[in-house]
This record gives sequence, C-alpha cells and structure tokens, in this order.
Amino acid sequence: MSAPIRAIINVDVPGPVISRHVYGHFAEHLGRCIYGGFYVGEDSDIPNKGGIRLDVVQALRALQIPNLRWPGGCFADEYHWRDGVGPRAERPQMVNSHWGDVVEDNSFGTHEFMALCELLGAEPYVNGNLGSGTVREMSDWVEYLTRGDDSPMAALRREHGRDEPWRVKFWGLGNEPWGCGGNMTAAHYAEEARRYATYCRDHGENRLYRIAAGANSDDYAWTETLMKALNPLGGCGRDPRGLYQAVSVHYYTIPGTWDDKGEATQFTEEDYYRTLVRAAFTDELLRNHSNVMDCYDPEKKVGLVLDEWGTWWNVEKGTNPGFLYQQNTLRDALVASTHFDIFHGHADRLVMANIAQTVNVLQAMILTDPDSGELVLTPTYHVFEMNAGHQDAASLRVDTPDGLPVRTVGQEELTTVSASASRKDGRVLVSLSNLDAAEDVAVHLDLRGGAVSDVQARILSAGSLTAHNAPGHATEVAPVAHDGVSRTDGGLRVELPAHSFVTVSMAADS
Repeated sequence: MSAPIRAIINVDVPGPVISRHVYGHFAEHLGRCIYGGFYVGEDSDIPNKGGIRLDVVQALRALQIPNLRWPGGCFADEYHWRDGVGPRAERPQMVNSHWGDVVEDNSFGTHEFMALCELLGAEPYVNGNLGSGTVREMSDWVEYLTRGDDSPMAALRREHGRDEPWRVKFWGLGNEPWGCGGNMTAAHYAEEARRYATYCRDHGENRLYRIAAGANSDDYAWTETLMKALNPLGGCGRDPRGLYQAVSVHYYTIPGTWDDKGEATQFTEEDYYRTLVRAAFTDELLRNHSNVMDCYDPEKKVGLVLDEWGTWWNVEKGTNPGFLYQQNTLRDALVASTHFDIFHGHADRLVMANIAQTVNVLQAMILTDPDSGELVLTPTYHVFEMNAGHQDAASLRVDTPDGLPVRTVGQEELTTVSASASRKDGRVLVSLSNLDAAEDVAVHLDLRGGAVSDVQARILSAGSLTAHNAPGHATEVAPVAHDGVSRTDGGLRVELPAHSFVTVSMAADS
C-alpha cells in the first residue's frame, strides 16, 4: 500500500449548505415504478394503505427522502391530470406511448401521489404537461392542489374528497422539451416557459418554485437561452428571480452507446473504469452550466436542478424493453457515492437532484419481485442511507495538498479517491470512495479547528464489482461497521479497501 493520502478538513469553517433536496427521487409512470412498485391497489395481499405499498414507504423513510418528482419524465408531457382524479372506477384509460405502449387505468393519480408524499414525509415535485397540454390545464392543476377558498378547482378537489389544499412548492414546466417533451428549440421553449410560468400562480400562502426544463447534458447554449429569457431579472413587482426560479439539466452515466449501453451485472474491469469516468464528468457538467448561469445571475439567485441522473444499462433479459428494468451492483453504488461528492462541491448553485428512478426502473433504490412480492434494497439505496447526514448540513472543504491517485482510462484520467464532508448538529460526516478496482489505500484525515470524539465508521463493499442483491440474496452488498479507522496525531487514519465506500461520523467541538 502506498503512503496515506492527506486530507485536510477545517471542521470550524463551514461552507455553503448542502440542500437536502439533492438527495431527491424520481417516480415516473414507467414500467413497474408506480404500478407494482409504489402502488399495488387496495385489494392486494401486500400490506398497503390506500393501495400504496407500506414496505416500500418504510424503506424510503429510512433514507429521509426529501422530495419525489412525478409523474415524469417523458410521461409528464402526455399526462392529463383530470383523468387521474375522482372515483377510480370512472377514470378513463390512457396509452403510455413512451414506455412500453401499455394501457393504464389512471388509478394512481393526483390524490394517490399526494398521499404517497405524506406517507414518505417528502415534498412533492409535480411536473406539469407543457408538451401536449395547455396553459389553462397546468394553471388549473396548481389551483386544484393549492387553493383553499371556494374557487372552481378548490371546489372540485373537495368534491373528490380533499377539503384542505396541499402545499406544493416545486413545479416543473414540462420535461425534456428538446426531445420527448415537444422537440422544441431552446428559444421556442423559453417563450413557452415564460408563458406557462405566468399562469402557474401562487395561491394563498403556497409559493411556487418553478423549474424550467433545461439542457440535455452539455448543451450549454440551452442554459444560456433560458438565462437570457430571465434578463433583465424581475419586473412587474415579481421576485427578482423572474418567472421561473430554477433551470434543470439531465445527465445519465452511459459508458456505451444508446443502442448498446452495456450490461448491468456482466462487465469487465475496463467497463467499470469507463463507467466511472462518465460519472465523474458530472463535475465538469455542473461547473460549466453554473458558469453560464453566473454570467446572468452572479448572485446565484436562480437554482440549478439535476432532476434526472444515474446509470442506464441494457434492460434485464426477458423483461419488457420499454420498462427499463435493470439490476444494480456495487459499481452503481460507487457511481452514486461520487455523484454526491460532486453535488456537495456545487452546493452554492445546485439546489436539487433526482435519481432515476426510485423503484424498479434504471438506478433504483428498491427492486420488487413481481412473483413473490419480495422487496430488495439495492447497493445504491445503501449509499443514500449512509449519506443521509449530509442533508441540510454545512459543507466542509476537503483539501488534498499532496494530490490524489489518478488512473489513465483510454484517453482520459480518473481520480480514484473521492471525498466530501459536512457538519450539522455538532457532528461531522466524511464520505470517502476508493474507486480503484484492486488497490487498497489509506487516507489521513487532518482534522483542524476542533476536537473530535465518538467516531463511528461504516463500509459498503463486496468481493466483486459485479456483486448485487436479489431475492434470496438480499444482503450481498450491505453496509457494516468498519474497523479500519484509528487515531493519529491531529486526526484519523481511514483504511479504504479496493472498490469501497466508507462514511466516518464523529462529534466535533469547536
């Protein structure tokens, strides 16, 4: 093993607060995410409340899930909310043309989603239909959800069994308008976003946080167009952030091609490293979008939202290709852990991120077996749980003056140790990832500005990169206590085995 990596952390110098919302989630009407995942119906033998699966709720509550984005995704721009309210037996069917071309009965709609958010203790992030809907349709949905008097939509909500309005802060103005959301140009979408945002009104004490649908990956010109549409900021007595308060971006970790993205559980070491290089690009992506935004909003009043991220593999063999069901290995967990380190480093601009998706789709937290009903927690789930202490914590800078190990991957370089830290309620949480497939490393945490005590460490790893959890083998990749932490002069020595994720939590006096 080489000499320990020195990492300096001043525990008494807080940086920008890490919004809990960067640990957000995404639930689309896609495959078995909603039906068979979150929602099994009231007649199911699986314990449920109003048809909502309670073991899924319990598992997600352990993550302190801060928000849930719904109903899409591409599905959002073909979803008409009035079809999903009122008596379930009277709701019309619809075709989910994007995802499997299946017929849905609209039994999971607005009231069911809001009930799910209440069970989860999560804030709803509702994505409106800008692609195939109308301004009035979206405006009415805001009124239906959030208005408390005797307006027409509030009366309709009461007719459907809900007296009091909900609080719904986060509101998406369409999804991927450059593609499935309407194949628009940036300029055309910017005008539409301004128009729709005008009629998505604040009702009562509810204040909307409108999110304009942003770029596909590194399309920085799209972000610039949206920022120009807010310049000059303000006007007409509105909030200085203008008609929308944030812009989004989507980026998936795909080391292969769109036609052959690679296999979820059968991959080589070369595939592994290439995947982590693509994941690490997220840092450059967020930095460049932030730089564009800084030109028009140097005070960082407009938020950046990465509301779709995660790995995307070929679907599992034998499953519907339109359902995007994939397994989830230790590799996926390390993709997630490095993403969170990147998110923490952009806490001054990044206000929300949503992994795609929560149950049974893409880089899911939870897989449910359609035959046995068994629930499996994925390796990615455990990263979210181990990192929960970073939510709404003050970020702490991690300096590595002697550098970090680097591996050449094709024509690119991968830094193979990733780290971030934060402080909240008198405790410091340090997250460390060793991405090297074969070499162990050690990190010397040089902790300054306070005495630490009550050190607790956990590790997530496995015997192979392809290890994953499945029915009957649900704990192949699961966190355990880590005994590889020892005291040193001025700090801690942390052993990082190959391909592992470690968190170290400690009390800190300053």
